[in-house]
Amino acid sequence: MNNVVVYCEIEDGHVAEVSQELMTKGRGLANELGVKLEAVAIGHELEGIENQIFPYGVDTVYVADDARLAPFTTLPHTAIIVKLFQEQKPQIALMGASSIGRDLGPRVSSALHSGLTADCTSLVIGNHEDKKQGKTYENLLYQIRPAFGGNIIATIINPDCRPQMATVREGVMKKEILDPKYKGKVVKLEVAKYVSDADFAVEIIERHMEKSKVNMKAAPIVIAGGYGMGSKENFQLLFELAEVLGGEVGASRAAVDAGYVEHERQIGQTGVTVRPKLYIACGISGQIQHRAGMEESAQIIAINTDPEAPINAIADYVITGDIAEVLPKMIKYYKKNTK
Repeated sequence: MNNVVVYCEIEDGHVAEVSQELMTKGRGLANELGVKLEAVAIGHELEGIENQIFPYGVDTVYVADDARLAPFTTLPHTAIIVKLFQEQKPQIALMGASSIGRDLGPRVSSALHSGLTADCTSLVIGNHEDKKQGKTYENLLYQIRPAFGGNIIATIINPDCRPQMATVREGVMKKEILDPKYKGKVVKLEVAKYVSDADFAVEIIERHMEKSKVNMKAAPIVIAGGYGMGSKENFQLLFELAEVLGGEVGASRAAVDAGYVEHERQIGQTGVTVRPKLYIACGISGQIQHRAGMEESAQIIAINTDPEAPINAIADYVITGDIAEVLPKMIKYYKKNTK
């Protein structure tokens, strides 16, 4: 039976969060299909890396360990995955929609003629009937994502070619350890059989990496502003409220495009996905692209002048009013009542 496989991104000996999220989702898909969940770890000094992977319910970890494989370069990682997939023939392959996954995924799918759906917001197993050809396909991967500027939700299937490949953004899927003591098997790959000297034509001489200063994913409270905030100056009200509440400031794409705030604060389909305990949406209409990044928040408060704004449909509380009047009152009240 063909299995489900997840490509694990590894940086400084740690498996990336997006890979942990995909292993959690992959375990669910594998259970539904009655197959095994497998993972691929490629890099250097990966001794014991399986201990970070097995707890998510992974049955087999394929490890390719070689000094030339870290840091990530496109050609050798592609060569290893393509040949491994040709040998193992997985039915589903999942990668993070990160800079690495966006580089790797298209190359692998192109080499295997399998097709790839990028930036999926949901992955579901289902059937498909092709009435034209009189065929019924069972247990396909529904690769679901917004399309046409977010105006529709597209369900994409790949009936005939394998593996069915999808990339998913960090934060879209929930990360959950299945069993800390879960044990699978480790298969160590002989790297020389999977790569050639030509795959190492590119050599990384130096790397400069800057950590993001904004960590919205870990924030229990997110105060987000949209184009309705009106100006960069008005966004300062959000920073004031965030300081009082101990939260982080986010933004819709429209607000970022208008230059109100930097891109790293963007929430939604083309930004980050957050699940805070409290999400306060200020001057955000609530288009589907934005909702994709915040609709799983525990509590949502929407503040908007438009009583018919789409964000109101998913909000727990709606305040219909002018941001310039409502926010100063909230700040004043919270300052007064916060010890």
